[in-house]
Amino acid sequence: MAEEDSKKRLGRGLAALIGEIDTQASSWQGDGSTRADRKIPIEYVQANTKNPRSHFDADELDDLSRSIKEHGIVQPILVRTMESPGVGDSTSYEIIAGERRWRAAQLAGLHEVPIIIRDVDDRQALELAIIENVQRADLNALEEAAGYQQLISEHDYTQADLGKVIGKSRSHVANTLRLMKLPETVQAMIGAGELSAGHARALITSRDPEALAKNIVKNGLSVRQAESLAQNEGSDPEKAEAKKKRAAENENTDVKALEQQLEDLLGLKVSIGYKPDGSGELKIKYKTLEQLDSVCRNLQQGAAGK
Repeated sequence: MAEEDSKKRLGRGLAALIGEIDTQASSWQGDGSTRADRKIPIEYVQANTKNPRSHFDADELDDLSRSIKEHGIVQPILVRTMESPGVGDSTSYEIIAGERRWRAAQLAGLHEVPIIIRDVDDRQALELAIIENVQRADLNALEEAAGYQQLISEHDYTQADLGKVIGKSRSHVANTLRLMKLPETVQAMIGAGELSAGHARALITSRDPEALAKNIVKNGLSVRQAESLAQNEGSDPEKAEAKKKRAAENENTDVKALEQQLEDLLGLKVSIGYKPDGSGELKIKYKTLEQLDSVCRNLQQGAAGK
């Protein structure tokens, strides 16, 4: 119970910390009148070797670098103080969140970067890195899974505890972790951005995820199409099509029979437009107002009989 209470408090503490960080970041103007803690030489900032994000798209970095050259860094980099000294006698800082901005700043030739300093331990630093990246959709599905596994393996989190801290359901955490069991070839496709997170989740239930992954990439299949293929794996395509055709024929036969019943009752031509979801429309064709009056009387008598 004590451990559970501790993790609940931790989750609230992180939420408050992230809120504080977002407030400070949103007030950053890049002109010296900032809420960032300070600006420091860029060489005093170091990447976090445990950052869950490992893939940085070169084209995206170039785009961000051009933006930074023109506007500066809009959002400060979140860091913590390193235990060991950095360059010379100066303190160095390890990135908690914002490595992409730091990399782009180097490409842009910046000499200084704005930072927000937080005193957090290894576990909190990893949690903040994952939360920040997940909230901004900066992680691919595999990086997210690796980050979750790191928290579970190194900091004794259960899937339910982790879901509470990062604001995701336990099933989301469980399904994301299952991606790490996919074949390496499939993981490479996910890491390269050839497969989306939705595609990746569809592959989890597939009997042959590698074949399905290649099919998705080759034919540009949507997530829904991938899910349908995964669900229908192992079934005979010809039998499935024949079953679908028989079902459609049975529905048509029932509709025709109902049309005939209504025509016999009303003495008029009746057509029923039927859709697979059960909706549709009923059309009654008449040639004279007398025929329309007759239909109305029959409907009224039927209602009165009830």
